[in-house]
Amino acid sequence: MVKCPVCDAVIDVEEDDLDEGETLSCDECGAELRVGGLDPLELVALEEDEDDEEALDYDEDEEEEEEEDETWK
Repeated sequence: MVKCPVCDAVIDVEEDDLDEGETLSCDECGAELRVGGLDPLELVALEEDEDDEEALDYDEDEEEEEEEDETWK
């Protein structure tokens, strides 16, 4: 039994047929989900996943700016 991490609704899908990185959507709330892991099965909302990536991009940009500032000193 697979549950949506956003609304906790049961998603009708065969767990054995899922691959890591595969995307699916919740019929109840419409959330786009990604299979984050298989053992144990983990579904991640794509919005959360994008937020994490944006935070990483922001941190990398800050580091690059700091390095550039040090070069000019």
